[in-house]
Amino acid sequence: MEKQRGHVIVLTYPAQGHINPLLQFAKRLASKGLKATLATTHYTVNSIRAGGVGVEPISDGYDDGGFKHAPSVEAYLESFKMVGSRTLNELILKFKHSASPVNCLVYDSLLPWALDVAKQLGIYGAVFLTNSASVCSMYWQIEHGLLTLPVRPEMVPLSLPGLPPLGVSDMPSFIAQPATHSAYLAVIMEKFSILEQNDWVFVNTFEDLESELAKVMSGLWPLVMVGPMVPSAFLDQQIEGDTDYGANFWEPVGDRCLRWLETKPPKSVIYVAFGSMAEIAAKQVEEIAWGLKGSNKHFLWVMKESENEKLPVEFLNSIDETGLVVTWCNQLEVLAHQAVGCFMTHCGWNSTLEGLSLGVPMLAMSRWSDQPMNAKFLEDVWRVGVRAKKDEEGILRREELEMCIKEIMVGEKSDEIRKNASMWRESAKSAVSRGGSSDKNIDKFVEVLLVGRSK
Repeated sequence: MEKQRGHVIVLTYPAQGHINPLLQFAKRLASKGLKATLATTHYTVNSIRAGGVGVEPISDGYDDGGFKHAPSVEAYLESFKMVGSRTLNELILKFKHSASPVNCLVYDSLLPWALDVAKQLGIYGAVFLTNSASVCSMYWQIEHGLLTLPVRPEMVPLSLPGLPPLGVSDMPSFIAQPATHSAYLAVIMEKFSILEQNDWVFVNTFEDLESELAKVMSGLWPLVMVGPMVPSAFLDQQIEGDTDYGANFWEPVGDRCLRWLETKPPKSVIYVAFGSMAEIAAKQVEEIAWGLKGSNKHFLWVMKESENEKLPVEFLNSIDETGLVVTWCNQLEVLAHQAVGCFMTHCGWNSTLEGLSLGVPMLAMSRWSDQPMNAKFLEDVWRVGVRAKKDEEGILRREELEMCIKEIMVGEKSDEIRKNASMWRESAKSAVSRGGSSDKNIDKFVEVLLVGRSK
């Protein structure tokens, strides 16, 4: 049996926001002639269906329920490292005597132990960073001693190469409050300590979007920009039938949402969604509800079933056809709809890239992790939206929300915001289209694996 070159295992952390970009990367690789297999946990494997990509389970030590069955973040990450290393090794060896033995492992940056597995088996190892390059550059500078933690008052605003001046509220929460997120920060810093040991360092962004950083960091770190990782149907249309990510932990209610949107005028609807992991305090839910109601705009609000009880009953009874509250939907289809004129988002990196890729103005309500920095760029660097201000309790009040909606939808800046949003959409499309910056970077990687040339 003749052996073929070019089989990549793509290993993902089992969260929707990590699976989506890594699965999309696997589809990109498969569309260019590689054999691509997504490795994920037993708990999530049945939620994934993707044309052209194989899906195989490995164990995190909690096969029946995943992360929620672990006693702590630390315990889960340690279990995944120990059990995941062994079962990933077994998965790669399973293909050793097949027509397509594995010659590269692309792994989620939250799982840095995977590089050891690749090295032990003598195959290429590549990390995939799921944050922006700008956020990653801050961790890189901490690792290289150019930025020390904790950030003290006299250090603010921070002035770092390729980045705008940053206040404490602009920084990733893992940096702004390192003691609060020690388990995740430890994993993040571990991956940056071994960054140069990878054969490739991929990041889900594109050169035009972070051009200042790309120029400053050129030659200093081995970053390869390959994004945005958004289904092809919404950008370049190079991958046939690629209309969604192919991973769903919740049952979407897309038809109902789209039917409702069809009844609304162009650019009249505020789409509100805070990501798959969001848990919002009841007081904040109430303020958002009355802020949306007070804006006198149509709105489509995605809210997990467990959060629905936080909505005021009198609010639900008063919205009629003005608003629609659903438990889940196909976010890309909604953002692509002509009726949507504003995306109110938590500014997770995937959602930020989707808003940019679909050319939708954004209203930022960031909470933690990389979200504050994404919100900073959204307003001050890319100029595609407005960042909502919270009060001293950390609550976004209804009056502030109404004011932000007005500024985006009908205010003095609205035309400029819409124009910039359209510009970034075209830039994102260009990056992943044939011959674009991200497309060329992926082609170089594929060529190494298919032809066997040295990188």
